[in-house]
Amino acid sequence: MTTILVTGGTGTLGRLVTERLRADGHEVRVLSRHTPPYAVDLRAGGAGLDAAVAGVETVVHCASNPRGGDEQAARNLLAAARRAGVGHLVYISIVGVDRVPLSYYRTKFAVERLVEESGLGWTVLRTTQFHDLLAELFAGLAKFPVVMAPAGVPDQPIEVAEVAERLAELALAAPAGRVPDLAGPEIRTLDSLARVWLRAAGRRRPVVRVPLFGRAYRAFRTGSHLAPDRALGKVTFEEHLARRSRGGGGR
Repeated sequence: MTTILVTGGTGTLGRLVTERLRADGHEVRVLSRHTPPYAVDLRAGGAGLDAAVAGVETVVHCASNPRGGDEQAARNLLAAARRAGVGHLVYISIVGVDRVPLSYYRTKFAVERLVEESGLGWTVLRTTQFHDLLAELFAGLAKFPVVMAPAGVPDQPIEVAEVAERLAELALAAPAGRVPDLAGPEIRTLDSLARVWLRAAGRRRPVVRVPLFGRAYRAFRTGSHLAPDRALGKVTFEEHLARRSRGGGGR
């Protein structure tokens, strides 16, 4: 039995990683800001973080905050892991973080470099965006009379449970460095995915393709966030929404 710490273990991905590892009989500690006994703000570090990593063999780092602080959180976690003699750290990242000039992507790429240079055994997995994120995006856009989708932007969403399965496998294996990306089964335009969501939600809204500007938009339009040769996911966006409607939570 392996002792594993999952940061962000109450989140969309971390919760499923935790469930999978526990189902396999491993001892899993869940670290999040508000969940005892390991209620720790990674950005602050401190004695609580040292207690969380003490005796841990592997850390799966799922915690992230698009509003900022990920780099400091990673520095604190990596320092604590070194002090505790952790043998393996697994980090979840995003396809295209080295190609899309978006602030959050740059931060994720910077954390990748911190992990690589940490002196720990490490594994980094990049995936495409989760179905859940698109569903949340479209739910927000549908609050308006017209759903505005960035024109010409493709996406390749993946089921979060499939990502959790892969992360659990990597956590139980030896450090592997940067492993091949993991992507969803289909590449679809955002406006077509928006129409799928509207039909599933029973909402009637026109979808308007809106051209945007800037380097990040150009990178998304050219598919810098896609991995067509790694389309290993099985669950489509339609199937994800059907599962949600049956109460399966997208799992």
